[in-house]
Amino acid sequence: MDSGNSRVIVSNQAGPHDNLLATVRRHLQHPFQAPYADHSLRLFEQLKAWKEADGRPLVLDSCCGVGESSANLARRHPDALVLGLDKSASRVGKHEHYQLGGDNYRVERGNLNDLWRLMVADGWQLQHHYLLYPNPWPKSSHLQRRWHGGPLFPSLLALGGKLELRSNWRIYLEEFQLALAEAGQQAEFAPLPDEPPLTPFERKYGQSGQPLHRLVADLTNLS
Repeated sequence: MDSGNSRVIVSNQAGPHDNLLATVRRHLQHPFQAPYADHSLRLFEQLKAWKEADGRPLVLDSCCGVGESSANLARRHPDALVLGLDKSASRVGKHEHYQLGGDNYRVERGNLNDLWRLMVADGWQLQHHYLLYPNPWPKSSHLQRRWHGGPLFPSLLALGGKLELRSNWRIYLEEFQLALAEAGQQAEFAPLPDEPPLTPFERKYGQSGQPLHRLVADLTNLS
């Protein structure tokens, strides 16, 4: 993944999706109520026990892939617990190659559609929430597969914390900024810090010369 030959994202959208705000409003007004999978319930109980046994604030690395970002974030947040979650067993299974030590983090295979809602229902509040280079789903017809265009957006908001997104497709973050504004929250574009890449994708995109974008928002006081 580090060869620096990644393709530029191609989309039939020249800007934010025309139906974005109507879609966001619909999801804000109608909570997602699909039943939870049994394996999600079991994993959540394990994560809850881990979190409560430690007591430190929680940093969530959603869509963590192989978990290199989770290990890096654990070093950058030594006074917190860092939880990396990804739906792909093959990606999570490769984490041992990216293990950077430290006892304040874990990486698990999990369904965010269930786990975000379970966290919200149990009253969890994050210190930080990272969404680093999520699948952009760049086709216009894929709007509702993007986190800000999908039914889990209200759960993401309710988890609170300092939210940070990074992407090599600026339109994704522009849409996210508009979705947050529709929910009454402000977000700002900010330059990437002068630090080593957090993820393999960030490293590869950077080596390929692609522009990288960062959006930050403080959802700590969201009521």
